[in-house]
Amino acid sequence: MKISPARTAAFEILNKIETKRAFSSDLLAEYERDLSVKDRGLCHELTLGVLRRQIYLDGVIDHLSKVKKLDVAVRIAIRIGLYQILFLDKIPIHAAVNESVNLVQKAKKSSAKSFVNAILRRATLESISLVFADATDRLSVESSHPRWLIEKWVEEFGFDDAVKIANTNNTVPLTAFRSTRGDLPLLNLDLKTSQFVDGCFIVEWQNEQLRSLAASGDVYLQDEASQMVASSIGVSDGDRILDVCAAPGGKTTIIAKHASTRHVLIAAGDLRGRRIDLLKQNCEQQDVGFVNIVQYDAEKALPFPDEYFDLVLVDAPCSGTGTIRHNPEIRYFLLPDDFDALAVKQLKILKNASKLVKSGGTLVYSTCSLELEENESVCEWFLGKSADFEKIRTGLHEKFETPDGFARTFPHRDAMDGFFVAGFRRVG
Repeated sequence: MKISPARTAAFEILNKIETKRAFSSDLLAEYERDLSVKDRGLCHELTLGVLRRQIYLDGVIDHLSKVKKLDVAVRIAIRIGLYQILFLDKIPIHAAVNESVNLVQKAKKSSAKSFVNAILRRATLESISLVFADATDRLSVESSHPRWLIEKWVEEFGFDDAVKIANTNNTVPLTAFRSTRGDLPLLNLDLKTSQFVDGCFIVEWQNEQLRSLAASGDVYLQDEASQMVASSIGVSDGDRILDVCAAPGGKTTIIAKHASTRHVLIAAGDLRGRRIDLLKQNCEQQDVGFVNIVQYDAEKALPFPDEYFDLVLVDAPCSGTGTIRHNPEIRYFLLPDDFDALAVKQLKILKNASKLVKSGGTLVYSTCSLELEENESVCEWFLGKSADFEKIRTGLHEKFETPDGFARTFPHRDAMDGFFVAGFRRVG
């Protein structure tokens, strides 16, 4: 029974995502360590490709099989085979079919081998034409986003932008990164520099040298929008700065780098031990070990004196809908009620953090969500309950400013993750 290491890894990763709500970024990093360069590339393509096309692939499976309920392992094996047949021109059809059949056997579902073989063979012979109830249904299936999420974006941004958002979510994002130790090593890559962030470099794809530099900590992979949020925060001598929800530390370390030549106190914290460990590791690896790291629950009273900090950043826990290009499984994990529940948490954290801002100090709120509930609504609620704070400009480029005084980035418009940023000043 022959199965390539790449397909085996992709199958196991997709199975864990489906059954344990695990995240592709974590699992790919774990599995790809033990793969060859060639297998690593195929595993990456199969995993993210299947996730980006999952609803469409399931529609094809249902169309060809006339069976709605399938064992999870069987469905995943067929998805992997179908993705190769329909979307990857360089994969031999016999390899896609045979190895998916073998994956089912490896999963101890031998009785389904002939079924999987038949479905995949039919996919190579028949013209596939799915039927859609309406334009929204077509967009939902063809872009593989839940219908309720498409409907939400249509309501908030209009149908044309909803189409662009959904289709952009299925594209491979550019890789943005920054050097953590001075001059950037020579890379055999076509580098571009960010128009909006000093020290941010952008490439269309990664190579082994870049991956190696990232693993050693010489460069840090971080989306351009995320870097832009942190880089917009000004640092002055004598400042006290707190990053409330700091892990994994991308924004903390940028702020700390800007502050490294000044007399500044920086604190950063998060909720769970594993995230605290990752925050410490990134600070140490990027030579900003002077950051004071504290573990706490930001939904409760924070362990600092009131009005102690000149600047407080709340990069709040959110739905992550602005990062679906990088994390395609997010769309399947979300439920319609999640946004309101997240907004309650975000407002609680923002209110707790605001107590720590001194008079004249700055409070910055950001998310990597596209959703109004998590962004504008939270900020308007906060302002409505906080007479001693006023809205201020964010410091981001005017291109990203919104008519109501906040800032937004969009993947389809800006070729970077979707972020929301708001700035406030304590006036009381």
